[in-house]
Amino acid sequence: MRKKTDPARVKRRKKIAVWSFALIMLASLVAPFGGFVITALDSSAVAQEKPADSNPRSNYWRAVKGGVDGVSTVQGAETGVLINQGGTDWTNFRQGPVFKNLPWIVLGMLVLVTLYHLIHGKNKLEKRPSGILVKRWSGFERLVHWVTAVSFICLAITGLSMLLGRTVLLPLLSGIEGGKAAFAAWSQFAIQLHNIMGPVLSVGIVLMIVMWIWFNFPGKGDWGWIKAGGGLVGNKHPSAGRMNFGEKVWFWVICTFGLVVVVSGVVLVLPSFPSMAEYVPMTFDRNNMAEANQFHIIAGLIWMAIAIGHIYIGTAGTEGALQGMSTGYVTAEWAEQHHNLWFDKLQRQGKVPRQPDRYARGHNAVRQRSL
Repeated sequence: MRKKTDPARVKRRKKIAVWSFALIMLASLVAPFGGFVITALDSSAVAQEKPADSNPRSNYWRAVKGGVDGVSTVQGAETGVLINQGGTDWTNFRQGPVFKNLPWIVLGMLVLVTLYHLIHGKNKLEKRPSGILVKRWSGFERLVHWVTAVSFICLAITGLSMLLGRTVLLPLLSGIEGGKAAFAAWSQFAIQLHNIMGPVLSVGIVLMIVMWIWFNFPGKGDWGWIKAGGGLVGNKHPSAGRMNFGEKVWFWVICTFGLVVVVSGVVLVLPSFPSMAEYVPMTFDRNNMAEANQFHIIAGLIWMAIAIGHIYIGTAGTEGALQGMSTGYVTAEWAEQHHNLWFDKLQRQGKVPRQPDRYARGHNAVRQRSL
Protein backbone atom coordinates (compact mmCIF):
# COMPACT_ATOMS: atom_id res chain seq x y z
CA MET A 1 0.00 0.00 0.00
CA ARG A 2 1.41 3.36 -1.01
CA LYS A 3 1.95 5.77 1.86
CA LYS A 4 0.13 9.09 1.46
CA THR A 5 2.26 12.19 1.26
CA ASP A 6 1.58 14.86 3.85
CA PRO A 7 1.07 18.12 1.89
CA ALA A 8 2.35 20.15 4.86
CA ARG A 9 5.57 18.15 4.95
CA VAL A 10 5.97 18.48 1.19
CA LYS A 11 5.52 22.23 1.46
CA ARG A 12 7.99 22.46 4.33
CA ARG A 13 10.63 20.46 2.46
CA LYS A 14 10.10 22.52 -0.65
CA LYS A 15 10.49 25.75 1.33
CA ILE A 16 13.70 24.48 2.94
CA ALA A 17 15.08 23.42 -0.45
CA VAL A 18 14.23 26.75 -2.08
CA TRP A 19 15.82 28.86 0.66
CA SER A 20 18.83 26.57 0.93
CA PHE A 21 19.42 26.90 -2.80
CA ALA A 22 19.05 30.68 -2.67
CA LEU A 23 21.35 31.04 0.34
CA ILE A 24 24.01 28.81 -1.22
CA MET A 25 24.05 30.90 -4.39
CA LEU A 26 24.18 34.17 -2.46
CA ALA A 27 26.93 32.87 -0.16
CA SER A 28 28.91 31.68 -3.18
CA LEU A 29 28.70 35.11 -4.76
CA VAL A 30 29.53 36.98 -1.55
CA ALA A 31 32.45 34.81 -0.43
CA PRO A 32 35.01 35.96 -3.04
CA PHE A 33 34.41 39.58 -2.02
CA GLY A 34 34.87 39.04 1.70
CA GLY A 35 38.28 40.70 1.69
CA PHE A 36 37.21 43.87 -0.06
CA VAL A 37 36.51 45.67 3.22
CA ILE A 38 39.97 44.81 4.50
CA THR A 39 41.73 45.86 1.31
CA ALA A 40 39.72 49.10 1.20
CA LEU A 41 40.98 50.07 4.68
CA ASP A 42 44.60 49.59 3.74
CA SER A 43 46.22 52.57 2.07
CA SER A 44 47.83 51.84 -1.27
CA ALA A 45 51.59 51.87 -1.23
CA VAL A 46 53.13 54.46 -3.51
CA ALA A 47 56.10 53.17 -5.44
CA GLN A 48 59.15 55.39 -5.03
CA GLU A 49 61.24 56.06 -8.09
CA LYS A 50 64.78 54.81 -7.78
CA PRO A 51 67.78 56.72 -9.14
CA ALA A 52 69.13 55.61 -12.47
CA ASP A 53 71.08 52.38 -12.17
CA SER A 54 74.59 52.50 -13.51
CA ASN A 55 74.73 48.70 -13.79
CA PRO A 56 75.51 47.86 -17.46
CA ARG A 57 73.10 44.89 -17.45
CA SER A 58 70.28 47.09 -16.15
CA ASN A 59 71.12 49.71 -18.76
CA TYR A 60 70.98 47.04 -21.48
CA TRP A 61 67.50 45.83 -20.53
CA ARG A 62 66.34 49.40 -20.13
CA ALA A 63 67.46 50.03 -23.71
CA VAL A 64 65.69 46.85 -24.88
CA LYS A 65 62.51 48.06 -23.26
CA GLY A 66 62.95 51.32 -25.12
CA GLY A 67 62.83 49.51 -28.48
CA VAL A 68 66.36 48.29 -29.24
CA ASP A 69 66.22 45.10 -31.33
CA GLY A 70 67.60 41.86 -30.00
CA VAL A 71 67.85 38.16 -30.78
CA SER A 72 65.81 35.44 -29.04
CA THR A 73 65.27 31.71 -29.54
CA VAL A 74 61.46 32.09 -29.61
CA GLN A 75 59.93 30.74 -32.81
CA GLY A 76 56.76 32.21 -34.28
CA ALA A 77 55.04 35.57 -33.98
CA GLU A 78 57.32 36.92 -31.26
CA THR A 79 60.72 36.01 -32.73
CA GLY A 80 63.30 38.64 -31.83
CA VAL A 81 61.13 40.25 -29.15
CA LEU A 82 63.06 40.37 -25.85
CA ILE A 83 60.57 42.40 -23.83
CA ASN A 84 56.88 42.43 -24.70
CA GLN A 85 55.29 45.80 -23.92
CA GLY A 86 51.92 44.06 -23.71
CA GLY A 87 53.01 42.59 -20.39
CA THR A 88 53.56 46.07 -18.99
CA ASP A 89 50.22 47.23 -20.37
CA TRP A 90 48.54 44.24 -18.76
CA THR A 91 50.18 45.06 -15.41
CA ASN A 92 48.99 48.65 -15.68
CA PHE A 93 45.48 47.40 -16.40
CA ARG A 94 45.57 45.13 -13.35
CA GLN A 95 46.64 48.07 -11.21
CA GLY A 96 44.38 50.63 -12.88
CA PRO A 97 40.98 52.05 -11.96
CA VAL A 98 38.97 49.66 -14.15
CA PHE A 99 40.31 46.57 -12.42
CA LYS A 100 40.06 48.10 -8.95
CA ASN A 101 36.56 49.57 -9.31
CA LEU A 102 34.70 47.16 -11.60
CA PRO A 103 34.43 44.29 -9.09
CA TRP A 104 32.54 46.64 -6.79
CA ILE A 105 29.53 46.59 -9.14
CA VAL A 106 28.99 42.93 -8.23
CA LEU A 107 29.02 43.71 -4.53
CA GLY A 108 26.90 46.81 -5.16
CA MET A 109 24.24 44.77 -6.96
CA LEU A 110 24.19 42.25 -4.12
CA VAL A 111 23.68 45.03 -1.57
CA LEU A 112 20.97 46.63 -3.72
CA VAL A 113 19.06 43.36 -4.06
CA THR A 114 19.32 42.70 -0.32
CA LEU A 115 18.01 46.16 0.55
CA TYR A 116 15.13 45.80 -1.91
CA HIS A 117 14.12 42.48 -0.38
CA LEU A 118 14.29 43.85 3.15
CA ILE A 119 12.21 46.92 2.27
CA HIS A 120 9.80 45.59 -0.33
CA GLY A 121 9.78 41.87 0.33
CA LYS A 122 8.79 39.09 -2.04
CA ASN A 123 6.41 39.82 -4.92
CA LYS A 124 3.49 37.61 -3.93
CA LEU A 125 0.52 36.31 -5.86
CA GLU A 126 -2.60 38.43 -5.61
CA LYS A 127 -4.95 35.46 -5.99
CA ARG A 128 -4.84 32.16 -4.17
CA PRO A 129 -3.80 29.30 -6.47
CA SER A 130 -6.77 27.27 -7.64
CA GLY A 131 -4.63 24.24 -8.43
CA ILE A 132 -4.74 24.72 -12.20
CA LEU A 133 -1.24 24.38 -13.64
CA VAL A 134 0.03 25.70 -16.96
CA LYS A 135 3.07 24.26 -18.72
CA ARG A 136 5.75 26.91 -19.17
CA TRP A 137 9.05 25.09 -19.79
CA SER A 138 9.80 21.75 -21.42
CA GLY A 139 12.08 19.19 -19.82
CA PHE A 140 14.87 19.95 -22.28
CA GLU A 141 14.61 23.70 -21.66
CA ARG A 142 14.88 23.15 -17.92
CA LEU A 143 17.84 20.80 -18.36
CA VAL A 144 19.71 23.36 -20.47
CA HIS A 145 18.86 26.15 -18.02
CA TRP A 146 20.06 24.31 -14.90
CA VAL A 147 23.23 22.93 -16.49
CA THR A 148 24.07 26.42 -17.73
CA ALA A 149 23.19 27.98 -14.34
CA VAL A 150 25.36 25.53 -12.36
CA SER A 151 28.29 25.96 -14.74
CA PHE A 152 27.90 29.75 -14.55
CA ILE A 153 28.05 29.71 -10.75
CA CYS A 154 31.12 27.44 -10.79
CA LEU A 155 32.84 29.70 -13.32
CA ALA A 156 31.93 32.84 -11.36
CA ILE A 157 33.40 31.48 -8.13
CA THR A 158 36.57 30.09 -9.70
CA GLY A 159 37.00 33.13 -11.94
CA LEU A 160 36.77 35.52 -9.00
CA SER A 161 39.24 33.36 -7.11
CA MET A 162 41.75 33.57 -9.94
CA LEU A 163 41.13 37.29 -10.40
CA LEU A 164 41.25 38.35 -6.75
CA GLY A 165 43.05 35.42 -5.15
CA ARG A 166 46.44 37.03 -4.64
CA THR A 167 45.06 40.37 -3.48
CA VAL A 168 42.21 39.09 -1.29
CA LEU A 169 42.30 35.39 -0.47
CA LEU A 170 46.06 34.92 -0.06
CA PRO A 171 46.53 37.76 2.47
CA LEU A 172 43.61 36.38 4.48
CA LEU A 173 45.00 32.86 4.48
CA SER A 174 48.66 33.75 5.01
CA GLY A 175 48.15 34.27 8.72
CA ILE A 176 46.73 30.77 9.16
CA GLU A 177 49.02 27.78 9.49
CA GLY A 178 49.02 25.93 6.19
CA GLY A 179 47.05 28.73 4.58
CA LYS A 180 49.48 29.28 1.71
CA ALA A 181 49.48 25.60 0.82
CA ALA A 182 45.68 25.56 0.95
CA PHE A 183 45.54 28.60 -1.31
CA ALA A 184 47.92 26.97 -3.82
CA ALA A 185 45.83 23.79 -3.86
CA TRP A 186 42.58 25.70 -4.31
CA SER A 187 44.10 27.84 -7.07
CA GLN A 188 45.09 24.77 -9.08
CA PHE A 189 41.66 23.21 -8.55
CA ALA A 190 39.95 26.46 -9.54
CA ILE A 191 41.91 26.67 -12.80
CA GLN A 192 41.10 23.07 -13.73
CA LEU A 193 37.41 23.44 -12.85
CA HIS A 194 37.21 26.72 -14.76
CA ASN A 195 38.65 25.12 -17.88
CA ILE A 196 36.28 22.14 -17.59
CA MET A 197 33.09 24.11 -16.98
CA GLY A 198 33.85 26.72 -19.65
CA PRO A 199 32.87 24.48 -22.60
CA VAL A 200 29.75 23.36 -20.72
CA LEU A 201 28.65 26.98 -20.31
CA SER A 202 29.45 27.70 -23.96
CA VAL A 203 27.23 24.88 -25.22
CA GLY A 204 24.45 25.94 -22.84
CA ILE A 205 24.53 29.54 -24.07
CA VAL A 206 24.35 28.48 -27.71
CA LEU A 207 21.38 26.20 -26.98
CA MET A 208 19.61 28.97 -25.04
CA ILE A 209 20.00 31.37 -27.94
CA VAL A 210 18.65 28.83 -30.43
CA MET A 211 15.68 27.90 -28.20
CA TRP A 212 14.55 31.31 -27.00
CA ILE A 213 15.65 33.96 -29.48
CA TRP A 214 12.22 33.90 -31.17
CA PHE A 215 10.50 34.95 -27.93
CA ASN A 216 12.85 37.81 -27.06
CA PHE A 217 12.36 40.38 -29.78
CA PRO A 218 10.55 43.63 -28.86
CA GLY A 219 6.80 43.10 -28.77
CA LYS A 220 3.44 44.10 -27.39
CA GLY A 221 3.46 45.16 -23.77
CA ASP A 222 7.18 45.95 -23.53
CA TRP A 223 6.79 49.72 -23.32
CA GLY A 224 4.07 49.41 -20.70
CA TRP A 225 6.32 47.05 -18.71
CA ILE A 226 9.11 49.62 -18.80
CA LYS A 227 6.83 52.49 -17.69
CA ALA A 228 5.55 50.38 -14.79
CA GLY A 229 9.07 49.46 -13.70
CA GLY A 230 8.35 45.80 -14.28
CA GLY A 231 5.98 45.70 -11.32
CA LEU A 232 8.91 45.75 -8.90
CA VAL A 233 7.70 49.04 -7.44
CA GLY A 234 4.07 49.51 -6.48
CA ASN A 235 1.19 47.09 -6.88
CA LYS A 236 0.67 47.31 -10.60
CA HIS A 237 1.61 44.27 -12.67
CA PRO A 238 2.20 45.29 -16.31
CA SER A 239 1.12 43.17 -19.24
CA ALA A 240 3.63 40.78 -20.78
CA GLY A 241 3.82 37.93 -23.24
CA ARG A 242 5.66 34.68 -22.65
CA MET A 243 8.81 36.73 -21.92
CA ASN A 244 8.48 40.09 -20.20
CA PHE A 245 10.84 42.93 -21.02
CA GLY A 246 13.11 42.14 -18.07
CA GLU A 247 13.55 38.57 -19.26
CA LYS A 248 14.27 39.85 -22.74
CA VAL A 249 16.97 42.15 -21.38
CA TRP A 250 18.54 39.21 -19.53
CA PHE A 251 18.44 37.13 -22.72
CA TRP A 252 20.27 39.81 -24.71
CA VAL A 253 22.79 40.21 -21.89
CA ILE A 254 23.57 36.52 -22.41
CA CYS A 255 23.80 37.10 -26.16
CA THR A 256 26.28 39.97 -25.74
CA PHE A 257 28.30 39.78 -22.53
CA GLY A 258 27.89 36.00 -22.38
CA LEU A 259 29.21 35.50 -25.90
CA VAL A 260 32.10 37.91 -25.26
CA VAL A 261 33.05 35.82 -22.24
CA VAL A 262 32.81 32.61 -24.25
CA VAL A 263 34.79 33.86 -27.26
CA SER A 264 37.52 35.47 -25.16
CA GLY A 265 37.69 32.33 -23.04
CA VAL A 266 38.22 30.23 -26.15
CA VAL A 267 41.04 32.54 -27.21
CA LEU A 268 42.69 32.09 -23.81
CA VAL A 269 42.40 28.30 -23.84
CA LEU A 270 43.14 27.44 -27.47
CA PRO A 271 46.96 27.90 -27.25
CA SER A 272 46.97 24.85 -24.97
CA PHE A 273 45.56 22.84 -27.88
CA PRO A 274 47.87 23.57 -30.84
CA SER A 275 46.14 21.05 -33.11
CA MET A 276 42.89 23.03 -32.77
CA ALA A 277 44.44 26.50 -32.67
CA GLU A 278 45.94 26.12 -36.15
CA TYR A 279 42.42 26.17 -37.64
CA VAL A 280 41.63 29.58 -36.08
CA PRO A 281 42.56 32.56 -38.30
CA MET A 282 44.39 34.61 -35.67
CA THR A 283 47.77 34.87 -34.01
CA PHE A 284 47.90 33.78 -30.38
CA ASP A 285 50.65 36.13 -29.23
CA ARG A 286 50.82 37.70 -25.79
CA ASN A 287 49.27 40.97 -26.94
CA ASN A 288 46.15 39.22 -28.23
CA MET A 289 46.00 37.05 -25.13
CA ALA A 290 46.22 40.13 -22.87
CA GLU A 291 43.41 41.84 -24.79
CA ALA A 292 41.26 38.70 -24.63
CA ASN A 293 41.88 38.54 -20.89
CA GLN A 294 40.73 42.14 -20.47
CA PHE A 295 37.52 41.51 -22.42
CA HIS A 296 36.98 38.31 -20.43
CA ILE A 297 37.28 40.09 -17.08
CA ILE A 298 35.22 43.18 -17.91
CA ALA A 299 32.36 41.31 -19.61
CA GLY A 300 32.40 38.60 -16.93
CA LEU A 301 32.10 41.04 -14.02
CA ILE A 302 29.25 42.98 -15.66
CA TRP A 303 27.48 39.70 -16.44
CA MET A 304 27.86 38.53 -12.82
CA ALA A 305 26.35 41.77 -11.50
CA ILE A 306 23.29 41.51 -13.74
CA ALA A 307 22.99 37.78 -12.97
CA ILE A 308 22.50 38.56 -9.26
CA GLY A 309 19.31 40.44 -10.13
CA HIS A 310 18.12 37.62 -12.38
CA ILE A 311 18.80 34.97 -9.73
CA TYR A 312 17.00 36.98 -7.06
CA ILE A 313 13.89 37.60 -9.15
CA GLY A 314 13.72 33.95 -10.16
CA THR A 315 14.07 32.61 -6.60
CA ALA A 316 13.38 34.62 -3.44
CA GLY A 317 12.04 37.71 -5.21
CA THR A 318 8.95 36.32 -6.95
CA GLU A 319 6.51 33.82 -5.52
CA GLY A 320 6.02 30.88 -7.88
CA ALA A 321 8.84 31.72 -10.31
CA LEU A 322 11.20 28.97 -9.16
CA GLN A 323 8.39 26.43 -9.38
CA GLY A 324 8.18 27.03 -13.11
CA MET A 325 11.83 26.27 -13.81
CA SER A 326 11.88 23.42 -11.28
CA THR A 327 8.78 21.52 -12.42
CA GLY A 328 8.03 23.05 -15.81
CA TYR A 329 4.59 24.23 -14.63
CA VAL A 330 3.27 27.45 -13.09
CA THR A 331 -0.08 28.16 -11.53
CA ALA A 332 -2.74 29.77 -13.71
CA GLU A 333 -2.83 32.68 -11.27
CA TRP A 334 0.92 33.26 -11.61
CA ALA A 335 0.71 33.17 -15.41
CA GLU A 336 -2.24 35.56 -15.44
CA GLN A 337 -0.55 38.00 -13.05
CA HIS A 338 2.94 38.09 -14.61
CA HIS A 339 2.38 37.05 -18.24
CA ASN A 340 -1.26 37.80 -18.96
CA LEU A 341 -0.86 38.16 -22.75
CA TRP A 342 0.75 34.72 -22.94
CA PHE A 343 -1.90 33.25 -20.59
CA ASP A 344 -4.74 34.68 -22.70
CA LYS A 345 -3.21 33.14 -25.80
CA LEU A 346 -3.02 29.73 -24.09
CA GLN A 347 -6.66 30.03 -23.10
CA ARG A 348 -7.70 30.78 -26.67
CA GLN A 349 -5.73 27.74 -27.82
CA GLY A 350 -7.39 25.54 -25.20
CA LYS A 351 -4.10 24.77 -23.42
CA VAL A 352 -5.26 25.80 -19.94
CA PRO A 353 -6.75 22.83 -18.02
CA ARG A 354 -10.24 23.25 -16.58
CA GLN A 355 -9.66 20.98 -13.58
CA PRO A 356 -7.03 21.53 -10.86
CA ASP A 357 -4.05 19.23 -10.69
CA ARG A 358 -4.39 16.73 -7.82
CA TYR A 359 -1.05 17.58 -6.20
CA ALA A 360 -1.55 21.32 -6.73
CA ARG A 361 -5.01 21.09 -5.15
CA GLY A 362 -3.54 19.54 -1.99
CA HIS A 363 -0.72 22.05 -1.94
CA ASN A 364 -3.22 24.91 -2.32
CA ALA A 365 -5.29 23.63 0.61
CA VAL A 366 -2.22 23.69 2.82
CA ARG A 367 -1.34 27.20 1.62
CA GLN A 368 -4.83 28.52 2.39
CA ARG A 369 -4.73 27.11 5.92
CA SER A 370 -1.38 28.84 6.48
CA LEU A 371 -2.65 32.27 5.35
